[in-house]
Amino acid sequence: MIPLFPLQTVLFPGGPLPLRLFEPRYLDMVSRCMKESAPFGVVLVDVNGATDSAAMNSVGTLASITDWYQGTDGLLGITARGGDRFRLLETDRQADGLNMGIIEILPPDPPTPLPPEYASMPALLRAVIEDLGRLYEGIEKNYEDASWVGFRFAEVLPLELEQKQFCLELSDPLERIKVLRPLLRQLREEQTQ
Repeated sequence: MIPLFPLQTVLFPGGPLPLRLFEPRYLDMVSRCMKESAPFGVVLVDVNGATDSAAMNSVGTLASITDWYQGTDGLLGITARGGDRFRLLETDRQADGLNMGIIEILPPDPPTPLPPEYASMPALLRAVIEDLGRLYEGIEKNYEDASWVGFRFAEVLPLELEQKQFCLELSDPLERIKVLRPLLRQLREEQTQ
């Protein structure tokens, strides 16, 4: 079983996740994960804020802690990076309220070259990531891979959480790119108006 962190965000493989923690159950979880060099699972929860198992999506992403700091307000801050996607098979809630889950690791997207019709996407993504600065400093970049480009656009575009979750659950990187391309066009048109 792995500890689960239900959030109102979607973590994508290879993507950054900055968090500020104050609840004892999550402070304990982070401490345990850091001591054991173990990941925790990030799952999107119901937008109403419920964190019980019925409110959790069945597909999430493993997160590994890459950095931590103590904030000036006394809160613990961590940066995690997305790893493998998983399917949540079973959940259990500990006495302290921490959700635990039995998971099945989903196959990673196969390396897929970006087709020529999407040739403009890497340059646009590169500009966006450069604007985001520090958040992407330690992230390994692969602008030629359809999976990597699709995941990055899905995490940085202002999409509804359900759209982000849909992109996470797609197992075909080219299908993910096809879903995102019209949204990019729409954003460009809105910015030029």
